[in-house]
Amino acid sequence: MNNSDLIGLAASYTYVICLLAFGEGLRRLIGVKPDLTRKVIHIGAGMWVFGVLLLFQNWQIGIIPFATFIGVNYLFYRYRVIGAMDTADSSPGTVYFAISVTLLFTLLWRPDTPGDNAPIAVAGVMAMTWGDALAALIGRRFGKHQYQIGNSVRSWEGSAAMLVASTVAIFLVLLLLPGSTLSPLAVSISTSQAFLVALISAVVATLAEAISPYGTDNLSVPLIAAGTIWVLLQSFS
Repeated sequence: MNNSDLIGLAASYTYVICLLAFGEGLRRLIGVKPDLTRKVIHIGAGMWVFGVLLLFQNWQIGIIPFATFIGVNYLFYRYRVIGAMDTADSSPGTVYFAISVTLLFTLLWRPDTPGDNAPIAVAGVMAMTWGDALAALIGRRFGKHQYQIGNSVRSWEGSAAMLVASTVAIFLVLLLLPGSTLSPLAVSISTSQAFLVALISAVVATLAEAISPYGTDNLSVPLIAAGTIWVLLQSFS
């Protein structure tokens, strides 16, 4: 562990504390509903993967904050500690999200290795971070046409938002992250390839979100999206 990793750990925990405080402040001081503050925290937590790529030099240390919050988020969920994140009817989705991010970065992030697959992990996380958040927000506000698969009830409007947001987020990650300062050793692909992979993986992620019950989409969407991206990218090599 070097100084950069120590700074990364300190910054990660500080960031999360500030994010939770911000969400709770919105709920208590301004009266923002927990459904919205939960998504604010959800998006903020997901976007921190870029901070992790920037600050950490060793992946074994970089995954520690993700892994830590598997347990922390469970305690928050079990005892409803943070009202802005967990309410009486909340699912353990935050726990699943921490598990999926930890798994993806453990399997794919190798910052010191040629062919680093961090962009695949990040793309999977972004499908959940932006796709699921906007699907929930758009679905609640504009979801007039519902459908049900098993025990999962979704709206066509929310699923459309999921598809569009996931496509855009995955496309930008696959196009801009490889070869950048955050992932210099990852293999770049063309714009057309990035868009094709983004579109196909977003469709699969949207289907996964539609059939995943009670918060399990926080686990299924990132893993399935990243797995689809990995398979598609292998066909280009």
